[in-house]
Amino acid sequence: MVALTLITPHSSSSCLQSKPYPLPFASYSNFVIENSTCFISISPVKFSTRRTRFTILSAATKPAKSPAEEEWKTKREVLLEKKVRSVDVKEALRLQKENSFVILDVRPEAEFKEGHPPGAINVQIYRLIKEWTAWDIARRVAFAFFGIFAGTEENPEFLQIVESKLDKTSKIIVACSSGGTMKPTQNLPEGQQSRSLIAAYLLVLNGYKNVFHLEGGLYQWFKEDLPIEAEE
Repeated sequence: MVALTLITPHSSSSCLQSKPYPLPFASYSNFVIENSTCFISISPVKFSTRRTRFTILSAATKPAKSPAEEEWKTKREVLLEKKVRSVDVKEALRLQKENSFVILDVRPEAEFKEGHPPGAINVQIYRLIKEWTAWDIARRVAFAFFGIFAGTEENPEFLQIVESKLDKTSKIIVACSSGGTMKPTQNLPEGQQSRSLIAAYLLVLNGYKNVFHLEGGLYQWFKEDLPIEAEE
């Protein structure tokens, strides 16, 4: 069995508790695990009983929170204040054809290439984790704990790439897979966050004036059999 030391923060990030926790995957060497205030570098120690436990090597502080990591409540308030409007897929298609709106597809590049609305522009808001800093390793391990071995991170070049393709007066419909919603429901009184709504939030924060959001996402676009194109 493999045991993982889970770290629980107290009033200060230097005050920690630990306990063994079984892992569903094989032992790793020199990796880290994340919590809300810090992450701990740990490495396995072998015992004659063939059990493995981990010992703390070092600690480091999580990087400062980016705008994309703000609470959804804060993002939603800004989106409503900036009058970001949600449109269904048929309205989006009409706006694209008749009013020169551009569909900004913020899904990963691989998903975009599999199928997207004709004329859509792809700028992924999240990308595969590229770097190997201590913090990046921590996030890789956190993803691996849940069986996800292709973890993603916020794309630091998102706004820069968008600005190279679309100016601040462009009429934009932001789209992702699921779409999310700003509409309150009984189960979701503040709606539901999504990649496209996060992207819309970043755009309006950075001076874009005509930002719309695709309600139902590209899942609904494909479901309603609207035009698509793919890239090899």
